Amino acid sequence: MKNTSNKFRGKNNKEYKKNSDFGHYSKNTNRSEKNDSFLNKSSKNKKVENLEKDYENNTFSSLKRRNSRFKSNNQFSKKNSDTHHELTNKRNFDDWIWGKHSVYEALSSDRAINRIWCTTEIFSSDKFYILLKDLKSKGVLIEEVSWNRLSQLTYGASHQGVALQLACSKTISLEQLIVFSKQNCPNPILIALDGITDPHNVGAIIRSAEAFDCKGVIIPQRRSAGLTGTVAKVAAGALEHLHVSRVVNLNRALEELKKNGFLVIGLSGDSQISISNFQEKAPLVVVVGSEDKGISLLSQKKCDFILSISLKGKTSSLNASVAAAISLFHLTGK
Repeated sequence: MKNTSNKFRGKNNKEYKKNSDFGHYSKNTNRSEKNDSFLNKSSKNKKVENLEKDYENNTFSSLKRRNSRFKSNNQFSKKNSDTHHELTNKRNFDDWIWGKHSVYEALSSDRAINRIWCTTEIFSSDKFYILLKDLKSKGVLIEEVSWNRLSQLTYGASHQGVALQLACSKTISLEQLIVFSKQNCPNPILIALDGITDPHNVGAIIRSAEAFDCKGVIIPQRRSAGLTGTVAKVAAGALEHLHVSRVVNLNRALEELKKNGFLVIGLSGDSQISISNFQEKAPLVVVVGSEDKGISLLSQKKCDFILSISLKGKTSSLNASVAAAISLFHLTGK
């Protein structure tokens, strides 16, 4: 009985020890596993939270970049559209006419024409061909362009292959200008423009010419601004009292003037002869060149005298319209 109890107690002790040992280790193991699993879960949760935050931040920043990019693209497109509208508004079409019927009526009514743009098909029409040939002989600039180029000039209008720009004043032929200038004036003065394409300069020269009792202005067909609305505005009414002749070729016009007793004077800063020392008494033609290139070489060969305006400051040249006004002041005061 004793042995049995001891055996039983021993077994129980062993089992208890085993169980206690098992229970001790299992208890500690479970606690550590729980702690580890909790730490792992918390670290995983933190990682997940961090990933979610990073995702949100990245998503927000990407959306912000998209919005800013979209905003910049919208601003860029808006800027382009505003620029296009601004360029469209800058072009004044008040003196423009396009379309076959409208242009033909304008040409038939003997209105003052500054420039004509047309396609090749227009010349195949007999009625247009005769009118255009006559206008070209009178100094009107006729430019043959493509259909697409004409659409660009008129901003997509229905031009039907032809468009024109009206002149703010009528021009007369060179022969008429010569006859008119010599009436009641033994020594008239004319001004010829060589390569002046700025309408503001042309308008200012016309204004000075009329103020100093110049008898007329000669403008070449090409390489010169025509009698546009800007020219008329800068001239401040001088075109109403001054004759303008538009010639096809300026050098031939100078030859014709020399045949009719005119002396041709060219203005150049390189000349050693000052205009203040010029004493010739005769009908004069003053040739004014552009500011960057001056008088062309062919025009210089046609000149009888090349004169300069004496400058005392450090500035080496003058504006074309200012040079024309100073030269007229010296020549009309003789």
